Amino acid sequence: MAGDIGLETRLRGVIGGRTAGALERGLGLTTVGDLLRHYPRRYAERGELTAISGLTDGDHVTIVADIASVTARRMRNKRGSLLEVLVSDGTDSLVITFFNQAWRERELRVGQRGLFAGTISSYRDKRQLAHPQYVLLGDGSDAEKVESFAGAIIPVYPSTKSVTSWQIQSSVRIVLDSMDADQMMSDPIPASMRADMDLPDVHRALEGVHRPTTWQDIERGRERLVFEEAFVLQANLVQRRHAARTYRASVVPPAGSALRETFDAGLPFTLTDGQKEVGNEIAADLAREVPMQRLLQGDVGSGKTVVAVRAMLDVVAAGGQAVLLAPTEVLASQHASGIRRLLGPLAEADSLLGSGATVDGTTVVLLTGSARSAQRRQALEAIESGAAGVIVGTHALLEESVQFARLGLVVIDEQHRFGVEQRAALARRAPDGTHPHVLVMTATPIPRTVAMTVFGDLDVSTLDEVPAGRAEVTTHVINPRTQPRHVDRLWERAAEEAAAGHRVFIVCPRIDATNAEEGSTTAMDGEADVSIATVEETVHEAVARLPNARIAALHGRMSAEDKESVMAGLASGGVDVVVSTTVIEVGVDVPDATMMIVFDADRFGISQLHQLRGRIGRGSLPGVCLLVSAAEDGTPTRERLDAVASTRNGFDLAQRDLEIRREGDVLGGSQSGVRSSLRLLRVVEDADVIARARAAAEELLETDPDLESHPSLREAMTRWDAEQAEFLEKS
Repeated sequence: MAGDIGLETRLRGVIGGRTAGALERGLGLTTVGDLLRHYPRRYAERGELTAISGLTDGDHVTIVADIASVTARRMRNKRGSLLEVLVSDGTDSLVITFFNQAWRERELRVGQRGLFAGTISSYRDKRQLAHPQYVLLGDGSDAEKVESFAGAIIPVYPSTKSVTSWQIQSSVRIVLDSMDADQMMSDPIPASMRADMDLPDVHRALEGVHRPTTWQDIERGRERLVFEEAFVLQANLVQRRHAARTYRASVVPPAGSALRETFDAGLPFTLTDGQKEVGNEIAADLAREVPMQRLLQGDVGSGKTVVAVRAMLDVVAAGGQAVLLAPTEVLASQHASGIRRLLGPLAEADSLLGSGATVDGTTVVLLTGSARSAQRRQALEAIESGAAGVIVGTHALLEESVQFARLGLVVIDEQHRFGVEQRAALARRAPDGTHPHVLVMTATPIPRTVAMTVFGDLDVSTLDEVPAGRAEVTTHVINPRTQPRHVDRLWERAAEEAAAGHRVFIVCPRIDATNAEEGSTTAMDGEADVSIATVEETVHEAVARLPNARIAALHGRMSAEDKESVMAGLASGGVDVVVSTTVIEVGVDVPDATMMIVFDADRFGISQLHQLRGRIGRGSLPGVCLLVSAAEDGTPTRERLDAVASTRNGFDLAQRDLEIRREGDVLGGSQSGVRSSLRLLRVVEDADVIARARAAAEELLETDPDLESHPSLREAMTRWDAEQAEFLEKS
């Protein structure tokens, strides 16, 4: 069969249906390419034992250990037998238990070394593995499994309860042995480039990471595969950038408009120098025949929305429509009301603005997934007829039923909630084969290497100053275990703020006891074993602690009308305290909000906490943010919280966030358990590799834009596009 196997070959035809089924169910691996790109997460030498002392409950582990003792006995309170196997790494030990399997005593003998895979738990304060899968090294009873680990270096793979590391290794061995070394797969890195950079070909690289005989094999293989990943990604982005230069813009407004000038004159504040500078960059882009492709990043409260509205008005003045796409209904609703408030009389179509005015206004329309049928029908009619110049909405705007009259500008807020394909979906909705201008906004500042990796097809503008008059916000971390009096004071302070006519936000990771975290991360080291705060329970506590305050809940399971009612109450003063999930993370703008309390703050990432804190201190009133967590001093979790408390500089925090959590999946989509579209590439550690890959991709595509002479690279790019689209869809 050698030579007939390719990357797209189904695993069932190579390693057998039973094993292939387990790999597909447990890890989502269905093809030869999927398996070969499922890289080891670490390596263990035959003489190197795993440190048992570092294991914690709930970890799914594969350990290399020696059998120190084997004891079989009848259970006292139950019928049956218990086999206890003590394994050791020389400094610490672990108990492995088997119930009613006394026959294993003949197989597991003192002095043998083995690989044991299972989930760590504790019984009477002792760590144990119950009924693990195992393979004994050097034991000929299972020759195929032992052969997988015959080398001096043992690859340890990301595995699951149903698929062990050695099963993956055995499958990889079968695949590699079944493939013709000369024809096994095309190489996306041109031979001349590999020679210039002293990189091995793809076959040797995969052999090096999967079946190494030396540590140099691993290093050389990884170096090549990391560069390949960066190179294919950058080639995709460079090609998109080149393609974008051939597009024709659907609307080309002149640099500035009477509508925008009228808007500027009516603003109750002065634009910052940064807002003016970025506004000029965007206006210059809009005035070109080639559609704008720009990322606008700015810290919380830097005034990005005003910049976007000014650009939208230029497009509307030129006869086009401008869309603002938001990730949540709460944020979309906030944007719609905020834009109407900013526009004032200009938010009325054909507004005369007084007897001497010569500028017409425009209609602002909101479209969300939960809109009632009558509202939806009216919105769709206004969008299709062109009566609506400014359109604000959620993913509902991506539906095919939404027909635009003349789409000229797409503004995407909080881009990290959308993927490349999602922002491209709207861009294809302009008339007559033209393309709208695209402005992507984020309040999560992006380090340079991430910008180069994720937004290599966009120009970047940065707002790094906060408008004058913004109040100071202080941040403190409270440990409820060691500082119970501080928790009491927290509620007293909330009562004082509400009594003074200010607004208070209280954020919880969950809606109720059965609801998984909404937008929160998995807690890290140092989290105490305590119950997780819920909106439901915290509302009851708030009512008891704050008897004179008007309290409301806000979360994603509420209807759009109920959410809008709560937000309207915040704005009007009818609501003093809101107990919420992270639906308020971005876009909520309540000038009178002065206090933010985040319970179980260790459940959230640095950027998320910074965003939550950005909901207060948006007016002239100073604010206080309290992060409540039982994380112990000195743990990584507490370090994250202390980092947030130490600065309000979002750019500094973004870099720190990236260093702590690595990059997760920086290409779009949430941490959903779906296989990441980045495998080996790390945008912090591999910054130099990304820069080299970018330069190489630009040089190659400059001479061969359609990759006619590089079909292997084109094939890899197509495959990457398909994987990325699948990842985003599942995320």
